[in-house]
Amino acid sequence: MTNQSLHYGIVGGGMVGLGLARRLAKLGHQVTILEAGDSIGGLAGAWQLGDVTWDKHYHVILMSDFLVRDLVAEIGLEQDFRWVETKTGFYTDGQMYSMSNSMEFLKFPPLGLLDKIRLAMTITVASKIRDWRYLERVPVATWLKRWSGGRTLEKIWIPLLKAKLGDAYRESMATFIWATIARMYAARRSGLKKEMFGYVHGGYHRILAALKSSLEKSGVRVITGAKVAGIRSDATGVRCEISGTEHRFDRMILTTNPHVTNRLLPELPAEDRHRLTDLRYQGIVCVSVLLRKPLDRFYVTNITDSWVPFTAVIEMSALVNREEFNGHSLVYLPKYVAPDDPLFDESDASIRNRFLAALSRMYPHFSEADVIELQVSRVREVFAISSRDYSKRVMPFKSSLPNIWLANSSQIVNGTLNVNESLALADRAVKAIHPEATFPPSKR
Repeated sequence: MTNQSLHYGIVGGGMVGLGLARRLAKLGHQVTILEAGDSIGGLAGAWQLGDVTWDKHYHVILMSDFLVRDLVAEIGLEQDFRWVETKTGFYTDGQMYSMSNSMEFLKFPPLGLLDKIRLAMTITVASKIRDWRYLERVPVATWLKRWSGGRTLEKIWIPLLKAKLGDAYRESMATFIWATIARMYAARRSGLKKEMFGYVHGGYHRILAALKSSLEKSGVRVITGAKVAGIRSDATGVRCEISGTEHRFDRMILTTNPHVTNRLLPELPAEDRHRLTDLRYQGIVCVSVLLRKPLDRFYVTNITDSWVPFTAVIEMSALVNREEFNGHSLVYLPKYVAPDDPLFDESDASIRNRFLAALSRMYPHFSEADVIELQVSRVREVFAISSRDYSKRVMPFKSSLPNIWLANSSQIVNGTLNVNESLALADRAVKAIHPEATFPPSKR
C-alpha cells in the first residue's frame, strides 16, 4: 500500500484498464473505471452468436502467459483451464497442408530442402535474440531475406506479412516477426515442445465476469455506458464530463487509442499530440461463423493465396471442446486492414457472400447450409505498426498534462498485442506511476 490513497479514474474497461484497476486497488487506491460501451473487456469482450456466448475475437492462452494464468487463479477459475495440443494448417497454391510437426514441415512441397533449412534457421535465430532493439532499425523483409532467402521470402513470408500488415509491412521493422516468434517459442518451452494452447471453460465471458466481481469486492467502481466528453486537469486534480455531469478525480489514466485520447484531451501540448498521432495503425474486420460441423482439424490455417479475402482460418472448436458451442463449430475469419480500408464500410451481407464463397473454394465439403449464424466485428485501430526506432517514438506513460497518464496498446514496444501483454503493459504503467509498488512473483 502506498502512503497516500488517491482516487483514480480509468478511461476504458479493456484488459489494460482492468489490469490497472486491479493493481491500483491492491495498492490502496480508490478506482473508478469509465467504459463507454455496455460491457467491459474491449477486444477480449464476448457476444452472443446464435445460442452461444463466446469471445468476439479469437484468443488463446499460452502456457507462457503467466500473467493471465495468475489472474485466472486469483479470481478462482484455475481449475477450469483446459490445455490442448493443436494442429496447424497451411493453405498455399490452392492446396491445404498440415504443418503440425517436423516431418510434415520436411514434406512441405512449396519449398525445397535448402529453403526449409533456412526457414527453420530463421525461426531458431529469432527465438534466441534477447537484445531486440537493433531490430528496430532493420526492415522486416530485409531481415527475413537475409536468413530465409529470396524464394522463401516471396513464397511464404511476404504473403503472411501482407496478410497481417497489408502494404504497411514495408514500414515494419524486424521487431514484428521477432516478437511473434518469441511468443510462440516461449509457449513451446512451457509446453513440452508441443503447441499446447489453453482456454478457460466459458471463455473470456466467464473470466471477465469473475474479474469484474473481484474488482468490485476490492472497492473498484465499474461504470459502463460512460461516454467521456472531455477531460481537463490542473495541479489539484482532473475534471471530466460524462452525460453533462462533471466528475472529479485525483488522477486519470486513459487507455483509449491515441486518436480518441487526442480528442478527449483538448489541452494536450502539440508535441504530445504529434507523438500520439504519428503512428500507423492496423484494424481488423473479423467474421465469426457458427457451423453445424467442423471445417478441418487445424486450430490455425495460415493462408498465402492472395485471392482469399481473409487473413487466416481460426477454427476455435479445434481447440475448444465443442460442448462449449452446444455441439457446433466456431470459426473466425479475420482480415487485417488499414483504418481507412473500404472493407469497414462494406455491408455485412456483402462480406458474408465473399467470405463464404472463399470457404466453399477452400473446403469443397463446406456448404452454406452448414452456417447457423454469422456476425461481423469491425475495429478500425487494433495495433500500431512497429516502424523504425518505434520504442524511441512512442508516447511515455506520463503526459505533459498534470495528473494525466496514458496506457494503451501503442506502448507495447517489444511484444505482440494479446491479453498477457496487455496485463504486462498495465503493470509497467503502475510501476511508472508508483515506482515503490511491488507485485507478487508468478507462481508458475
